[in-house]
Amino acid sequence: MNFFINASMPKQKSGIEHAELARFRLFNAHHVESRIVIRDWDPQLHIHAKEAGIVDRQLIGMFDYFQEALDVPSKNIVTAELDFGVMNTHVQHEETRDLVFTARGQLVARVNLNDDRTVQSVELFDGFNNLFRVDHYDSRGFVSLSQWYTPDNKVGTETWQTPAGKTVLETFNKDDAVGQRQKSGWRLIDRDGTVRQFDTIERLTKHFFDLLNEAFWSETTPNIFVLDRAHLGDWGLLHLKRPAYTVFYLHNSHASDSQDPMHAILNNFYEFGMHAMNGYDAVVSATHRQTRDVEARFSPQTKLFTIPVGIIPDHQLAEPRIPVAKRQFGKMVVFARIAWEKRLDDLVRAIGIVHRAIPAVSLDLYGYADPSENFKARRAIEAAIKENHLEDVVKFKGYTTNVAEVENHAMMYGLTSRMEGFNLGIMEAISHGLIGFTYDVNYGPNEIIEDGINGRIVATGDYKALAAAILDVLRDPELAQHYSTGAYDSAERYSETNVWQAWQALLKDAQSKWPSKLQAVPAFAHKQ
Repeated sequence: MNFFINASMPKQKSGIEHAELARFRLFNAHHVESRIVIRDWDPQLHIHAKEAGIVDRQLIGMFDYFQEALDVPSKNIVTAELDFGVMNTHVQHEETRDLVFTARGQLVARVNLNDDRTVQSVELFDGFNNLFRVDHYDSRGFVSLSQWYTPDNKVGTETWQTPAGKTVLETFNKDDAVGQRQKSGWRLIDRDGTVRQFDTIERLTKHFFDLLNEAFWSETTPNIFVLDRAHLGDWGLLHLKRPAYTVFYLHNSHASDSQDPMHAILNNFYEFGMHAMNGYDAVVSATHRQTRDVEARFSPQTKLFTIPVGIIPDHQLAEPRIPVAKRQFGKMVVFARIAWEKRLDDLVRAIGIVHRAIPAVSLDLYGYADPSENFKARRAIEAAIKENHLEDVVKFKGYTTNVAEVENHAMMYGLTSRMEGFNLGIMEAISHGLIGFTYDVNYGPNEIIEDGINGRIVATGDYKALAAAILDVLRDPELAQHYSTGAYDSAERYSETNVWQAWQALLKDAQSKWPSKLQAVPAFAHKQ
């Protein structure tokens, strides 16, 4: 079995989720079994997974697994169906919640509601008006998590239940030496009644991986664990009881400064994994350049693979090409989180220079804003817009899934990131014939864009050079069409066929190593 490991599957997805889903669809298309494995608890998991095309049979949430809730029929729970253990209550309806009172007017509960007025959570109060418990409902209609409050109004114990209401998992929260609330341990009750204690969620996760490995065990074919977010399971995958084929996937630069990959300190998300990479069976990078840099810096013994995280579907490659003359002249678009590492204020400055020469240019920014440092990145963009008087030229469009519709209408795509791991946005852009403009940044943009073929690459941080490159294209219709045609042509590199061939190389490596890995494990280990 192939397991793709992530933290969650949110409604607004990052590049990692989009990459994982593209791989998941590719494996399905080739009838190779895989499972999306989600480590964190999320009461909306099954809604968002279904929207992403993941059926329950191919979804394994760690908390669902322990809660015996992998496959549960959905039902709608409304306030009228709840039992508060109090006679003669009445309900006061509000826009987003219901308030439940006793006959004497004492508050019993606050029922927080979803948009369809089904129950999201219930806050319960004792006879002294103290909040003592909050019940969180899974979207499928059962209490999944109960948080028990201490007298000082802090979360003490948290318990997860099965749909039938049996507690199977507990964690305990206490203040550390500096007063920060921390989880002090986890208690798991197995289906056979065995009670297990874990100091950390990492040790609980390792136990979960062991159970998955055991459940899908085969003497003839290895289980393959692909770790898409290193912090979730790097330690656990390196300490499995039984052998498996483990894959460390680099979705971003391994170095904190991607422009100095040989000397910069390591990306803190990957630091443990990079030092422990020889414990994995494979390390995958999304670009050839990063694979070469990892090889040069670390000289690993483990096998290195280059597999793009993005895939362009065959049907999209076969769509009619839209000439530049039929696109909106001067329209540039970007699909990205509004975040510090994207450096989109530089792109706005470049557009400001272009706008002074060609007023028809415009820029639409698609993506949700990173809230870090009070939305620092968005505020920097807004300042650049104001400084260059671009209020009618640059627009925030928010998060959208209508990528094709937008890109078939636009003319250009811009990228001014500080660092990347691939950048699905610019890959999708060339597949729709958009002319790409990017800084010479590792990794992805300076490989997906080929200077002078499907767009332009300029020195990192030189937004004036970027503006000059954009002006060259806008002033030369033949050059613009040349780059657009080059974009369509170069997208073939990321076809389903080409990416699947790359994955097949890894799958074959896993199979070839399996007999030797199996034989290397002591006999007693197979019985654990």
